[in-house]
Amino acid sequence: MTRRRWIADEFSGNRAALTGDHADHLVRVLRARVGQEFDIATGAVVRRGRIATIQDGRVEFELGEEVPAACVPNVTLLLAIFKFDRMEWAIEKCTEVGVSRIVPVIARRTDAHLASAAAKRAERWRRISLQASEQSRRSAPPEIAEAMRLPAATALPGSVRIVLAESEEQTSLRDALDSAEGEIVLAIGPEGGWADDELQLFQKAGWTSASLGVTILRAETAAIAAVAITISELS
Repeated sequence: MTRRRWIADEFSGNRAALTGDHADHLVRVLRARVGQEFDIATGAVVRRGRIATIQDGRVEFELGEEVPAACVPNVTLLLAIFKFDRMEWAIEKCTEVGVSRIVPVIARRTDAHLASAAAKRAERWRRISLQASEQSRRSAPPEIAEAMRLPAATALPGSVRIVLAESEEQTSLRDALDSAEGEIVLAIGPEGGWADDELQLFQKAGWTSASLGVTILRAETAAIAAVAITISELS
């Protein structure tokens, strides 16, 4: 039977711990007991862990042998901010698929109240990505960056940088990924898509424009599809 995986809040040597709500979920919801074994992710390494002690807000593990961890491509997602319930769903699913980093972006068509509330949402997005990482047996959650405005986002580095655009008619995402390697950066627009002047910003910054097909997708669907296609093509 596959052991459930947890990402340690603290670790040193052959000991690791879950703390706070993280630990309480394991104890109260899953009714963990001393002696139970789980896979414990400690940075880039996953090890077999046996529960050594349980206290209020803290579960400590003794760490044993290393467990093989899957290697996935390095994919950064620039995700224009849109309605939070749908954006949270996109963050959860892109985490499960294997994205390495998510950068929330304030675009021309991002609602002003969503843009102003984004900073307060960052911690919630990180909790969602942590839970999704453990569910999907990742060794670490993706980085959730602080929200930034589009001009700064277009300057982010990457080996291959691709902006998904409804107006692109010639180059598909798979075409743009042909022979790609290193860090891949994908940019997904908000509800209503990128404005024309925003696409010009991407073009001037050297990004490749690509399409996900002839159908018009919701922002959250486009994000998940783009990440899934990219990781499948590069794995």
